[in-house]
Formats: sequence, structure tokens, C-alpha cells
Amino acid sequence: MRLLPRLAGAACLAASTSAPLATGAGESCTEDAMIVFDGSGSMAEIGYNAIGVPRISEARMAMRRVIPSVAAARRLGLVIYGPAGDRTCANTDLRFPPQWQAGPRILADVDALRPAGGTSLTESVRRAAETLDYLNRPGTVVLVTDGKETCGGAPCSLAAEIAAMAPELTVHVIGFKVRGDHFDWSNPNDQMATTVARCLADRTGGRYVRAETVDELIGALRVTLGCNVLGALPAERRRLR
Repeated sequence: MRLLPRLAGAACLAASTSAPLATGAGESCTEDAMIVFDGSGSMAEIGYNAIGVPRISEARMAMRRVIPSVAAARRLGLVIYGPAGDRTCANTDLRFPPQWQAGPRILADVDALRPAGGTSLTESVRRAAETLDYLNRPGTVVLVTDGKETCGGAPCSLAAEIAAMAPELTVHVIGFKVRGDHFDWSNPNDQMATTVARCLADRTGGRYVRAETVDELIGALRVTLGCNVLGALPAERRRLR
């Protein structure tokens, strides 16, 4: 099943802030959730001065801390985009649809991937929505990404489609160490940017959460994936954008 033809991307720009949610993820564990995980080449990058660890290493640490408890409470599925040999953008990989006790499988897939390829985040979110049967059932998509769409997709057009056709589908977006197009050597410690995918959260009533550290990514995953029963730490709530 495919989404209907994309609406004009400009329509999604009218919403500039994310809709408020209740404590925790603002949803119950009765809704299936799909994680869309960034495995593109940029996830192998480290700091501008070659200090630190690759983004993928920190993302794995955060996933290990959060996924087991969430997977015990709700059905989770996984889409990974990035690694696909020489197919730079034909790289949206549905690993599996939502299932119970998916924690070990999610962690094994994330641990095994080797970041490569382009950022096909729009197609990957689209695939996750279709897997959730978004036209007929409520559901949640959590996109973890470190950057912009590089494979020709239009995330804001997709956001408009979802908002019009599937009001019970919520997309949360976690921007992990997102950087701008141009590095400013005069201010290397302040290079944070906002991913173009933010409109997916803004238009569907989800959260856009910026994360710069492992702890912040842990908090972002708990807030967007966790059910009300899991709650959110006060410091994590303050970091929500």
C-alpha cells in the first residue's frame, strides 16, 4: 500500500511548533510503534576535531539503555536506512513489523549495521507508516536521524499527507547531533542545527527532540517511545523543543 500523491510541501510549513503532549510519550502501550533508525554514512562521523566517538557508537549505547524496558511494554518494529552496498539511496530496509519482546532483535540489528549510504529518511518514514497500516489503525513512528534528507524525498510533503489522511498516526523526530551545511571555525562549539524532518513531528502532533549527548538521546528515546507508565525525568522534559 502506498500513500496518496504528495501534497504541496508548503502546506506543512504553516506549523512551526510541535503540539504539546502529556507526560511521557503522551500515548498508551496499546499502540504499535516503528523505530526508523539512521544508518547512513554520516552516523560513522566523529567530532569536527576528530575527538570523541562516532555517532553510531553513542546511539547504540542509548538504545541499549532504553529499548529493553520499552520492548517489554509495547510492540516495536524497526526500519533502518543507510547500508545498501553501492545503492546509495535504495536503502530503506524494513527489518521487521511490530512484535512483542523485540528488544534483542532491535539491538542486534543496530549493533550489526555499518553506517553507509545516503539519508532516505522520507521513504523510510513512509515505509514505517505503511507497515503500521496507518490508514486504519493508530500508531507511532520514532525517527532517529542526524541530518537532512539526501535522497530526494520531501519530508514536509509526507507530513502533510499523514496529517490529512491519518490523524491517528504520530511521528516523533529525534535530531541527534544535527549539524548545519557550513562549519564555522570561529565558533566550533555551537554548530547545532535542526533537521528538515522536524515538520514530520510538527504536522502530526509529535515531538521534535534535540539530543547532543548519550544522556540526552536516552531521554529523547524514553519520552518518544515510552508509554505513560514509563514517564520522563524532569531534566528530559526541559530538553524537549
